[in-house]
Amino acid sequence: MSLLLPDLESEDGAEFWAGTSRGELLIQTCVSCDTPRFPPRPMCPQCQSLDFSWRQASGKGKIWSFVVVHAPVLPAYQDLVPYSVIVVELDESPNLRMVGNLLTRGDGPINEIDPNTIVIGESVEVVFKKVEDVALPCWMRSKK
Repeated sequence: MSLLLPDLESEDGAEFWAGTSRGELLIQTCVSCDTPRFPPRPMCPQCQSLDFSWRQASGKGKIWSFVVVHAPVLPAYQDLVPYSVIVVELDESPNLRMVGNLLTRGDGPINEIDPNTIVIGESVEVVFKKVEDVALPCWMRSKK
């Protein structure tokens, strides 16, 4: 059973996924009002403009929230439980949040972090985990 992976060819997200494959975290930004937005979508939620550009984000943020997945899960994830899923607030804007896994290294398994050690507000930085043909944004604790 394969993992659930994103559509790399989707009209709204193709450039985002092209960026992750290059090791870049790209954020869609409105050309009219300069509002960054994630996930990518055709229209700006602030001014309704359809004009946007892609900007490289710093890849840094802090843990805004997290959950620990125990069960039930999809069959492809059964051997990985329990694992944590974090929500990261990006440094670029408090309104930019991304979901991913907290890892100790870029190629580490999603269940290697003890969920009892995760702290809301903890600084993290993006790493890209290669899964099949997708570079998924995941997170590691920031080096101090």
